[in-house]
Amino acid sequence: MNNKHIALLGSTGSIGIQTLDVIRNNPEAYSAEVITANNNAELLIAQAKEFLPNAVVITNESKYQQVRDALSALPIKVFAGESSLAQITEMGTVDLVVTAVVGSVGLKPTMAAIEAGKPVAIANKETLVVAGELVTAAARNKGVNLYPIDSEHSAIAQCIAGEEHNRIHKILLTASGGPFRGYTAKQLELVTPVQALHHPTWNMGAKITIDSASMMNKGLEVIEARWLFNVKAENIEIVVHPQSIIHSMVEFEDGSIKAQLGAPDMRVPIQYALSYPLRLKNAFTNFNIFNHSPLTFEKPDPKNFRNLALAYLAMEQGGNMPCVLNAANEVAVTAFLDNKISFTGMSDLVEKCMTTISHVAHPSIETLFETDIETRKIAISLIG
Repeated sequence: MNNKHIALLGSTGSIGIQTLDVIRNNPEAYSAEVITANNNAELLIAQAKEFLPNAVVITNESKYQQVRDALSALPIKVFAGESSLAQITEMGTVDLVVTAVVGSVGLKPTMAAIEAGKPVAIANKETLVVAGELVTAAARNKGVNLYPIDSEHSAIAQCIAGEEHNRIHKILLTASGGPFRGYTAKQLELVTPVQALHHPTWNMGAKITIDSASMMNKGLEVIEARWLFNVKAENIEIVVHPQSIIHSMVEFEDGSIKAQLGAPDMRVPIQYALSYPLRLKNAFTNFNIFNHSPLTFEKPDPKNFRNLALAYLAMEQGGNMPCVLNAANEVAVTAFLDNKISFTGMSDLVEKCMTTISHVAHPSIETLFETDIETRKIAISLIG
């Protein structure tokens, strides 16, 4: 395949680092045209020196001088600020934009990339949670492909490839269950940030790891799947699969179920998104199914892991309610990590915000940004 020039938004996070590993192992297929970071200037500088991108962006403007000085001897353009994050996706030399930033900050650059006609590989699930209807409509209007990077959504995409004429009966979205699978409500009340940051299967950043422990990550993925694959909430079922070998399944109307299996290694779905429709040989996994038996399945526990029920409720209400869910959760996770609220207090905070913020059935992008700001203010005030 021809060398594909990648704009990697969020190169210093977990997904960003693994995306660069895929690029590093396939220099004939990919090159890093743009890399960006929020605060980690040191790692961004090291990555820029290795991959020699056309441009870098540090969104924290106070670190612009540090990055510029460190790269002054190299032919690399240096930009700063959130506005640059969106503008950089429009560069004519960019073939594919990978959104690996965490949080709703990914919405503006994703929309900018779509408007510029760039295909987008999405690891930033909050973009589709907050504005899934608007994002997917814009992609259709521009004829732009959206490639999911989440292992679950990548699995679904692989299961429905070649099934364009067959209707999906149900999406079976798998979940590891996190480190507290089987915990009672009382046990969950006592969970500490240190415990929650130890995921049994995946190596992820702090925000996503906490979301996985609270099952909010799976709730967000349900909303994401609703928009990516144009299915209703009642046709998406969560299946707890602790081994994380089956990454998701699709049931068709004739009762047949397709499943995508593989090692729990995020570089596999990342590479698939970057190379689609081709499957390139990789150098980082040697999966042997006989080493992963038996495979087990359980029903989720929305009574104790209330974020699941809240996510389904937000999806059913629609409009700006998923935006409220997401913004409140981001504040809640930060507060939990700072020991300001309990593990179960995160769900309490999200629920309170969802019952406080006014519902808007058909929000514009501007309304969603206003909802995001309002929700964060109210959530912070509730923490006290």
